[in-house]
Amino acid sequence: MKKKKRISLIQKRAITGLIFITPWLIGFLWFYVKGFIQSVRFSLSDMQMLETGGYQLEFTGLANFKYALFQDAEYNQILVSSIGNMLIDVPLIIFFSLFIAIILNGKFKGRTIFRAILFLPIILNSGAISASIALAQQAVTGGVAAVSAEAAGTGGMNIEYLFYMLEDLGFPAVLSDYLIAAVGRIFDIVQASGVQIIIFIAALQSVPGALYEVSQIEGATGYETFWKVTFPMVSPLIVTNVVYTIVDAFMESEVVQTAYDMAFTNYNWGVSVAMSLMSSLAVCLVLAVIVKLISSKVFYYN
Repeated sequence: MKKKKRISLIQKRAITGLIFITPWLIGFLWFYVKGFIQSVRFSLSDMQMLETGGYQLEFTGLANFKYALFQDAEYNQILVSSIGNMLIDVPLIIFFSLFIAIILNGKFKGRTIFRAILFLPIILNSGAISASIALAQQAVTGGVAAVSAEAAGTGGMNIEYLFYMLEDLGFPAVLSDYLIAAVGRIFDIVQASGVQIIIFIAALQSVPGALYEVSQIEGATGYETFWKVTFPMVSPLIVTNVVYTIVDAFMESEVVQTAYDMAFTNYNWGVSVAMSLMSSLAVCLVLAVIVKLISSKVFYYN
């Protein structure tokens, strides 16, 4: 009589994980892959809507991609600008989210209210709130400009002079430009940090308290505890937040609006799909590079 082959614990976990993701995998293959193949067909064809309903495709090869890259006056600039803004925002959003999450994870009165306030822009992402934030951003920008102009007119120190002074003191010009861009996008950064803050709070609450007790017994300072305990323990969620932030930034970028206008304003469906595919490919490449760089530094606690 043959003995039954026993399944190891690792194999059991692998089978459990496969069963868990099977519904998602079926939906991915049926909806996403099918839609992706259809999108490739549209991007390689001239699509015309028929009066009787439906559409007609005429194969044109790479003509739509060539038009988007070499003939459209704005697409290349918008794509590069969107990727540049994305690379500026992602580190700031991650840093800001982790900083706020550490504060909100502390014990103080009213922390539940503060958590709700920071998450409200995500829950109530309506046109009225977006308009209010835009007006506030204009008011702050105008106020800063007015203060700078007034200071310059009265012989005071304006913002530009401050950055010039930092450069004269040896402060890197690249970092100065980065800070200027960050200050100009502070409202976008705060508004885009709600989900990331919640994820970081969950990560901080899952850190074993014994690790903090050991670091306290060993006499570690708060700075050392952060870099030796807190940061390594939440590093796997940093990868998650980076991926979410990049995808979210892409969905809110001008590239999406440009492709939408090309389809529903100019009625050039093939070029619109070609723009979407190229911008999606660019974002996937950025994701692959950044995740590869971050994953090599991630610490997994068993």
